[in-house]
Amino acid sequence: MVGPDFGAVSGAGDLRTIIGALLTYGLVIAVLMVVACAATWAIGSAQGSWQTASKAKTGLFVALGGAVLTGGSLVWVNWLLSIGASL
Repeated sequence: MVGPDFGAVSGAGDLRTIIGALLTYGLVIAVLMVVACAATWAIGSAQGSWQTASKAKTGLFVALGGAVLTGGSLVWVNWLLSIGASL
């Protein structure tokens, strides 16, 4: 059986480190945005500013989605790298 030589490609460990670091920064920023938007939503609601509360609520849901996608993408990339190593 003829197949590609995946052993000839090096740097999978370096790639895993770089991607992990970038995704960690993305996750930290997303969590900080969740905290900031939640605080803005609470303050806007307490002050009766429905426009601010509405935009902060939208920002909160976008930040939560970003945090979920960032965390999920780290797991997905690690899974793809392990599948690629076993081929």
